[in-house]
Amino acid sequence: CRLPTHGCFSGQIPAFTPLLRLVAAQLGSLADVLVVADALHAQTGHAEYLAAAGGHLMVTVKANQPTTFAQLKAVPWARVPVGARTRETGHGRTETRTVKAVTVATPGGLGFPHARQAVRITRTRTVKGRTSRETAYLTVSLPAGAAQPADLGTWARAEWHIENRLHYVRDVTLREDAHQARTGNGPAVFATLRNTAVGYHRANGEPNIARATRRANRRSTDLIDAVTSSNPTTQ
Repeated sequence: CRLPTHGCFSGQIPAFTPLLRLVAAQLGSLADVLVVADALHAQTGHAEYLAAAGGHLMVTVKANQPTTFAQLKAVPWARVPVGARTRETGHGRTETRTVKAVTVATPGGLGFPHARQAVRITRTRTVKGRTSRETAYLTVSLPAGAAQPADLGTWARAEWHIENRLHYVRDVTLREDAHQARTGNGPAVFATLRNTAVGYHRANGEPNIARATRRANRRSTDLIDAVTSSNPTTQ
């Protein structure tokens, strides 16, 4: 279960518990469910809530948790062996992801509830001869036996996959953050419409949502035709 931080940040933190109650209702419980969340959700209350429900939290830690962030950076990472490394090349870019993880032996040693492992993920990208490096620090409440470095890297990457394929598209292509609907049900309604548009294009195999949106602007009846042809009762 991946929780994004996008749009109105002030509404993300209080929405955490109600959202997970819906997830629990759907699944039957949160027992053994791992929630992967962005840094905004590095909240002690979130970790406590999930632990009480039998679930787990994997979360990026940044300056909003200064003590934990400092402790994560202070881990002697040079002495921690690389647990997993992946390398991909495509679209003129080479990216290497290196994952290191170490068990937190002292209870509360990271100053974050239920943290069992400290994690560092380094992403090195080379595009047109220019190399950049990004380092992310995370905690996870799963022990090493249930969350190996390769698993941690896969989960972290899946989070960014959703971010890039949906939230980035909603913001950059559909200009979500610039929209003026900010009160009442307006933001939720327009978010639903944007998700519907993106989902429609993805279902049609469109690799480029911006291009598909421009084409839809010129042929606005295509969506109506598609919906009515597959649902005769709406005609």
